[in-house]
Amino acid sequence: MSRTVSIIMYHYVRPLERTRYPEIKGLALDHFEGQIGYIKRHYHVISAYDLMDAVQSGSDLPSNALLLSFDDAYSDHFSYVFPVLDREKLPGSFFPAVKCILERRVLDVNKIHFILACVADKFRLVQKIKSFVQQNRQVYDLESNEAYWERVAKPSRWDPPEVIFIKRMLQRELPEELRIRITDALFKEYVSQDEQAFAEELYMSVDQIACLRRNGMYIGSHGFDHYWLDTLSPESQQKEVDLALDFLAWIGCDTERWIMCYPNGSYNDSLLDILADYGCVLGLTTAMGIADLDAHNPLTLPRLNTNDLPKRANEAPNEWTKK
Repeated sequence: MSRTVSIIMYHYVRPLERTRYPEIKGLALDHFEGQIGYIKRHYHVISAYDLMDAVQSGSDLPSNALLLSFDDAYSDHFSYVFPVLDREKLPGSFFPAVKCILERRVLDVNKIHFILACVADKFRLVQKIKSFVQQNRQVYDLESNEAYWERVAKPSRWDPPEVIFIKRMLQRELPEELRIRITDALFKEYVSQDEQAFAEELYMSVDQIACLRRNGMYIGSHGFDHYWLDTLSPESQQKEVDLALDFLAWIGCDTERWIMCYPNGSYNDSLLDILADYGCVLGLTTAMGIADLDAHNPLTLPRLNTNDLPKRANEAPNEWTKK
């Protein structure tokens, strides 16, 4: 028995080569099935309720405990993930951003994903963003293109500098009004003119999310607008929490004890105070690592990316499994 858990983070899971967007950064369905086989061989998959119980009671978890978490409520999760979990009798935890479910609008973060998937030359997008910045510099009192590039274009584990530049400029660096204008223009140019139809295809419906809940899957909070929550005022943070909890209550979820999955992994002290006041038991970040319930703040638990584990059932245990 132990007090550690590997929380695995998933986003797109689909038969990539058979989709209209094979370049989207997702997990191929056959790799997901292989990874589930690997997980069943080397881990004890627990539910969100098991993890909340361990936090609240101080009880132990099974050795090599693992939680499966799925962000953003993509239709992939109902069409491809749920049948696998149901067949293998495994619990999963799903975190919908409410706006895309209720309003059938494509989240800006997803618009950016599909823009990147449709444009092979990422520097073309960089130049387009720089052009927008140049045109709007005086209106918004913007920095120079060179200053933005120097500060923002830092490679990550998964993306080169030019991709990080595109993501950060359109997600948080520029004023919100301008970010939306640029992202919408690029989405219409490269991806789709019909945002509502695209959203209907991309996200689960309310009925599908409710179906997951009825079949034993956990549904938690991922905010309403999918904002970087650390950029909001405490009043706006509270509104995000309220709207998300209202949705969870509407579909029959427990809002007395619940889990927050931070959009983009972003949070700050004011948000943590709000969550504690609202009875939030756990917070899931995008920081990399195995969660230790005795060492980590329960509201800031790290996760592993799906790419951190092997994708074939018969592979030998890797470094994260051995830990």
